[in-house]
Amino acid sequence: MKLKSIVIVLFFALFLSACSSVKKHNAHLNDLIPAELLQKDVDLAYQKLQQLHPKLYWYCPKEQLDFKFDSLKKTIQMPLTSFEFFRKLSPVIANVRQGHLFISPPLKKMTARENKAFIKRGFGPLSQFDFELFDDKLYVLKNKSSNKNIKPGTEVVALDGKNPTDLIKEYLQWFSSDGYNQTFKKNFLGRRFSSFYTFEHGIKDSIIYKFKRNDSIKTVTIKRSKIDSIAIKKDIKKTISDAEKSQLKSKKQNQIKYGYDEIAKQNNRSFTFLAEDSLVAVIKIRSFTKGNYGVFYEDCFKKIAKRKAKALILDLRDNGGGRLSEVAELYSYLADSSFVFMNKSLLTSKTSLLHTDYFKGGGVFSKMGKILLSPFFYGFSYFSVSEGDDGNYYYETDTKPQELSENHFSGKIYVLINGGSFSASSIISSNLKSVKRVTFVGEETGGAFNGTVAGSMPIIELPNSKVNMRLGLMTCVPHNLSKVEGRGIFPDIEIIPTLQDRMNIIDPEMNWVKKDIKKDQEVNDLVNKKLNESKNLP
Repeated sequence: MKLKSIVIVLFFALFLSACSSVKKHNAHLNDLIPAELLQKDVDLAYQKLQQLHPKLYWYCPKEQLDFKFDSLKKTIQMPLTSFEFFRKLSPVIANVRQGHLFISPPLKKMTARENKAFIKRGFGPLSQFDFELFDDKLYVLKNKSSNKNIKPGTEVVALDGKNPTDLIKEYLQWFSSDGYNQTFKKNFLGRRFSSFYTFEHGIKDSIIYKFKRNDSIKTVTIKRSKIDSIAIKKDIKKTISDAEKSQLKSKKQNQIKYGYDEIAKQNNRSFTFLAEDSLVAVIKIRSFTKGNYGVFYEDCFKKIAKRKAKALILDLRDNGGGRLSEVAELYSYLADSSFVFMNKSLLTSKTSLLHTDYFKGGGVFSKMGKILLSPFFYGFSYFSVSEGDDGNYYYETDTKPQELSENHFSGKIYVLINGGSFSASSIISSNLKSVKRVTFVGEETGGAFNGTVAGSMPIIELPNSKVNMRLGLMTCVPHNLSKVEGRGIFPDIEIIPTLQDRMNIIDPEMNWVKKDIKKDQEVNDLVNKKLNESKNLP
């Protein structure tokens, strides 16, 4: 049989297997699972944590966590659905107090064809809003629906008759922050409210909302809305000129450079000056994930150096993290001198990284490629972990001294942070705390000052309940540490936006920075004036 025929046969075999698997999964989604099988899942979850989590007892002593898991098993005395089991297990897992450690219930699956058709149907009624929490109430932060009467700062009083305050109280038990921090939980739940609601109630095509603004309550039905991008793609297929091709190519390059998000319709990174002739640069980074960060930072700091900027505002609010390589490179433009960015990453064993989700995701040809490259991947994963003098196992990344980048910035730096500043954005903030030119403005970061457990994060499916557990395999610890354990990076100037700020679309953190820069400029102008006057004295 020719290779092409083998590939076709294999493709259809995998396709039929996937369809059958999806159908079987959905058919048993709400089945009652015997108590003894659920108890086995509890044991397996704890076993996997003990086997793979390198700092399992960082914030919760072993005897306490043992007691929590034993108590959970004793409460499971009758059959439960997967979701009911998830509700019992998630608060116990949250006792580990690691923000990257997260569990989720099984949801309805779709085949590739069904998923493609579903995407074409557009955004769901939850995805059309960004939410935020104030005093355990749910508010609209951003309205992306076609109903423009719903303004930022509008309270959500009900979703299909359900009280958001009751939902918030429940959902806060399902996950944790790093350590004892509380700003992350409030921020994360606001941004991920849609996901938690879907965990409990499934995917919705419409939701009846009750909105409240200025004591006026309105009932509005929000339906799934279609995406306009299909028509745009059809237009691009038309014959275009060379000039238009060049413009499209340039636009594509910029989208890669800035990490353009197709769904949010915004760049992941942005760079500007406060005004056309300003000496204050502003870099906003929503996450350290999308885009070509090397080109972006090189271009930004080249422009900053050329302008001879005096101050830089680095906005890391609601930045959930991403690549350590990216934050290390950004830090090379901001540090005072050569530096070590990270401490060694602790793992539980020499083979920890072999548990990563190497084969998950991708199509048939992607999986074939992974099979061919697997010896190199697993070989590297094994030999990159070494045993330390203390008998523990470590992985090293960005642990050697690094030099400053060309065009590094030596002026005043303002860093905007909040509870959504997590993971990698907290790592760079921890190191920036050692740079005396930096002023932090906002609220305590959601990520811990002394690092987190993340890196490679496999997802383990508990076999009987089908609940998924994501856990980090290595510690990610910044070189600059704090004596205060289990808390985030505290701001030098604490400013927490109010509901009124949201309603009036006011940015109090940025406004404070602008006033401080203006005050510094006025002081400098006064000093220079006095110096000039003294020079002119007889």
